[in-house]
Amino acid sequence: MRIAIDAMGGDHAPDAVVKGAIEAAEAWPDATIVLVGDEAKIRPLLGSAPATLEVRHADDVIGPDEEPVRAVRRKKGSSMVVAGTLVREGEADAMISAGNTGALMATGLLILGRIDGIERPALAPMMPTLDNVGLLALDLGANMDAKPEHLLQYGLMGSIYRQKVHGLAKPRVGLLNVGTEEKKGNELTKAAYDLLAAAPIDFVGNVEARDVLTRGCDVLVCDGFVGNILLKAMEGTAGTVFGVLKEQFSKNLLTKLAAMIMLPGLRDFRRKMDYKEHGAAPLLGVNGLVLKSHGSSDAVAVKNAVRQARAAVEGRLIQAITSEISGKRE
Repeated sequence: MRIAIDAMGGDHAPDAVVKGAIEAAEAWPDATIVLVGDEAKIRPLLGSAPATLEVRHADDVIGPDEEPVRAVRRKKGSSMVVAGTLVREGEADAMISAGNTGALMATGLLILGRIDGIERPALAPMMPTLDNVGLLALDLGANMDAKPEHLLQYGLMGSIYRQKVHGLAKPRVGLLNVGTEEKKGNELTKAAYDLLAAAPIDFVGNVEARDVLTRGCDVLVCDGFVGNILLKAMEGTAGTVFGVLKEQFSKNLLTKLAAMIMLPGLRDFRRKMDYKEHGAAPLLGVNGLVLKSHGSSDAVAVKNAVRQARAAVEGRLIQAITSEISGKRE
């Protein structure tokens, strides 16, 4: 198994990316990890890295503010595009990047192409839940507009991902809505409800946003516009809560003593809400395994992204999605 990593993508690249890749190579010696990027910057960071870690030079980098499609088309030698090309040519089984999200989606579409039968790929990050299991939500930003048929495909792909990567035998699929009643929602969700109910998945009906943290389902389906708002709202709420707690516990000696007593529980809660624990979000629907890490990923997040990629490759995720969509299940 070979996993390509965009070593130049992300806020802390290449240092954090290389460190995480080394830790992953040490943890899983059965996988060859290919660091794609500026060799002159990567080599000095390797030290005594395992022999299963390789470097593939790439001359250019796609910046965070560049127009995605134009950047992918013009920067064929960028670390992100080269990593995608390795997957397309069969030189890598998966690619990971913490770089420009739009450019990564463009790389998936322009370099790898869509799986036959999939009209719109979906970005599918794991959202934290209080029971530590997590909830896969899609689409959370790849496409701002969607049709009922797209939401059906999201439900199918999400269900397969949770089976193949997370080992859930029968993932519960829910439709994000403003109420749990069958006829709730707008025209999109009403039409999507009927399609999902007839699909070969364990559809549990509508799920409200307030039930996400308590894992009202295992796969949450929504369009990219609504999903991205949900994601940003949860991130903002978590950041605000931790900020207020820090302020309150720092007020005086008594509150500081209380903080010391509650510290183990607070650390556990923070860990549950931490994106680094989940590693990366797959871009489901493209004809190759592509994972998007958070832009501020550290070494832990990179290592966990490799863990996800390994599980997806071993579970033959792309082949399973292709078979399901074509009607010829594995």
